[in-house]
Amino acid sequence: MTGTGYWIELFQAQQRLGGGFLITRRYVLTALHCLRGLATLDDRVDVVLADGSRLAGEVCRRDEEADLALIAIAGAYDVRLPIPRAGVAHGGDAWHGPYRPAAAEVHLRGQVDSGAAKYLCEGGAVIQALQLTVHQILGDYSGYSGGPVVKGVPGDHEPVVVGILLEQVPDRVAADRAANVLFAATIGEAMRRFDQFDVEHLLDVIDPAGSTPGQSRRARSVLQRTAKADPAQQEAEERDEPKVATVAAAAAAAESWFERIDEWSGRHILDPAQVAELKFTAAKAAIEGHTRGNSS
Repeated sequence: MTGTGYWIELFQAQQRLGGGFLITRRYVLTALHCLRGLATLDDRVDVVLADGSRLAGEVCRRDEEADLALIAIAGAYDVRLPIPRAGVAHGGDAWHGPYRPAAAEVHLRGQVDSGAAKYLCEGGAVIQALQLTVHQILGDYSGYSGGPVVKGVPGDHEPVVVGILLEQVPDRVAADRAANVLFAATIGEAMRRFDQFDVEHLLDVIDPAGSTPGQSRRARSVLQRTAKADPAQQEAEERDEPKVATVAAAAAAAESWFERIDEWSGRHILDPAQVAELKFTAAKAAIEGHTRGNSS
């Protein structure tokens, strides 16, 4: 069974910044406000796994309005910890948080009051969020931000991550305390916010040889659209035209499936875990078809 080793802690030098969790073996998801302690203009962080391993990472994306951040683990590290499935929570479901800010702190558990409802977060974005009741009355839950929200109770099934803890609700009677109500962005919301999970990124993951060294397909396509090639470069591109066309066809085929998968998702036929798996499969099939075409 997958353990709770997918949660992590973030440090810069000896300063603890906050929590997060592995959304893939390459990326860590956290709450952006957990990174407020970062030194100016320095995006480098240490990712400390549950087993104590310390890996180099870098903040690669920030979404200030949704209070989310994505951290890329340095390519030199091979993370072998199992990654939990992503899923969907519904009102009435039990939930728990495997991450806690210190060994002396309690683990949070409770009930999902409402699932995937629109919520105006403090950053200003309207996000798909889970409203959560917490059984443990602490008065302040700030240290738990960035941790995963897992469906069910500990140990009752394979972990299914349904959200990321973002905000606590102030107590209306005692303004200096938080009520036992939290809000969490859904996993689906987080994946929609970052283009690292779109088709061009997936093609780079599946077929890194197809990218220029040090440059992703996305970066290359942006440069091609915004820069005028010199005559020598144009001539080289024309010689390479069949290969470019084949790559474009592969991307187009994957994009077509992506649109269909998103349509099914919008009709609630698929949950976020199934969407992610199907998109990866579609991209893989497209690039394998491209590779076979080039070798023939």
